[in-house]
Amino acid sequence: MNDLDMRICDCECDECQDCTCNCNCTCERPRKYLKPNRTILKCGTQGSVTLPVATVAGTAFTLATVSVDSKSLRNPCIKFEFASNIVTTAAVITLNFQIFKQCKGQLTPIPVGSIWTFSRLVAVTDSDSFSFFVCDCDVCNDDCCTYSVVATVAGVATVGVTAINNASLSAIIVDNDCF
Repeated sequence: MNDLDMRICDCECDECQDCTCNCNCTCERPRKYLKPNRTILKCGTQGSVTLPVATVAGTAFTLATVSVDSKSLRNPCIKFEFASNIVTTAAVITLNFQIFKQCKGQLTPIPVGSIWTFSRLVAVTDSDSFSFFVCDCDVCNDDCCTYSVVATVAGVATVGVTAINNASLSAIIVDNDCF
């Protein structure tokens, strides 16, 4: 029997390979099993946001999203990579970044991974690249989920103007199933 094109049968005979069972078993529709360790790359939507002077603590902004469909994978694991450019103009700010996932039927997004923090403690005009990666291996193989990066103002209200530009989120999905 070829492992790339197996037939699923209700009986235990070896003759079910071509669904011409001589043992009176019923064969289901052919199921195609793909080789393990397949990889999919998904690039999400890019975003930008400008935080005005005196943005209050707790204000949250969605910066980038990517949708992932893991239906064709068995035991998927996803590595998310976020990158952005943060430009401050005479700003003092602390931002917390976190990835959230929302799968079919869920009303509330679930946090994925830890919180990443960007701080500017002195009012300066500067530009910094800011990036991080997070893995999510707690994925059902029949889910289509949307992942989002959310930035939340931490601490006190902001001073100065801060722009988060070219925020992008990408996903590398790997099939971790082994035969």
